[in-house]
Amino acid sequence: MLESLKHQVYKASLRLVEQGLVIFTWGNVSAIDRESGLVVIKPSGISYDEMIPADMVVVDIDGKVIEGELKPSSDTETHLILYRSFPEIGAIVHSHSEYATAWAQAGLGIPPLGITHANYFNGEIPCTPPVEQKPEDANPELATGSVIVETFNKMNLDPLRIPGVLVYGHGPFCWGEDVIRAFDHTVVLETVARMAHHTLALKNVSPVEKQFLDRHFFD
Repeated sequence: MLESLKHQVYKASLRLVEQGLVIFTWGNVSAIDRESGLVVIKPSGISYDEMIPADMVVVDIDGKVIEGELKPSSDTETHLILYRSFPEIGAIVHSHSEYATAWAQAGLGIPPLGITHANYFNGEIPCTPPVEQKPEDANPELATGSVIVETFNKMNLDPLRIPGVLVYGHGPFCWGEDVIRAFDHTVVLETVARMAHHTLALKNVSPVEKQFLDRHFFD
């Protein structure tokens, strides 16, 4: 079932390790087949060097396991609410990359300071407010997905123009129309997070203008 998507999710998961964006069992990758409404996602708690493509878990859009012997990622509910809310996206990558996570832990969005940022993100990469976690809440991952969607709706952001977000105190989630683009956005987000950190350490500069952003994003 969905063998091509399984291989794509598997390969992208291994590339997260190769790029130094995750360690141990951290992070996850998923992709959705919009025709069937089924999602392929990395299994939970499995070391990257032990995984094989057949370990990828298939769930429906409500989270019911359709195929797979392993438990789907603990972040599955976050992925699913993003797929339900952003119908344009086809894949999601969640990492714990160092600089992006540092911005998330500080509760700060990453300002657009140059062309590298503007080529991939048409504005500031936002950081969500803290997730309001009530004692009776049994699904913190659903709350995480909800706060991402609420942030984009409140800021009137297009998820294809800003294909990523920082979750306060947690880390980055990126997406794209397919697995390749979602992965590329994850790598670029970490790169611009590092660049912005170093730039602002040198000098307190202002974000670039909207005209500059649009010219480089839409070229």
